[in-house]
Amino acid sequence: MKTFFVLFSIIVSTVLTSCERPECNNENLIFSNYSPESDVYKAELASQLQQVDQSKLTYWLQKYEAQDEKESLYFYVQGDDLCAILTLTMNHWDRLENLREKKGVTYRGAEFTNLTFHMEKDSLSTEFIYKTHDSIID
Repeated sequence: MKTFFVLFSIIVSTVLTSCERPECNNENLIFSNYSPESDVYKAELASQLQQVDQSKLTYWLQKYEAQDEKESLYFYVQGDDLCAILTLTMNHWDRLENLREKKGVTYRGAEFTNLTFHMEKDSLSTEFIYKTHDSIID
């Protein structure tokens, strides 16, 4: 019985820790001192995203937010020495209808594989627009 309990504890511990986002340490002062919604933060993130290997990045859902009829998803983006928060504007919800309905609550902390988006940038602002993803690992 004791062996069963030890084995059960190890399995539960492994399952619970495998779903957690790896820790990352931000060393970028702009990311530390500005809000992810600010133009300064977004411009710096756009610059950093162009310098890193996109295949090494992972995206973990932080939260859903709606303001003035604009819906956004916030993601922790990390890898290849990048540790930041990406705010994606949601113009469509293909394959994410349930997430929208639940306002992201049951999806917080989930990893989105092969998350893709495009960037719209002008002299005043930068915006990241959701395109698609392959799967959600919860």
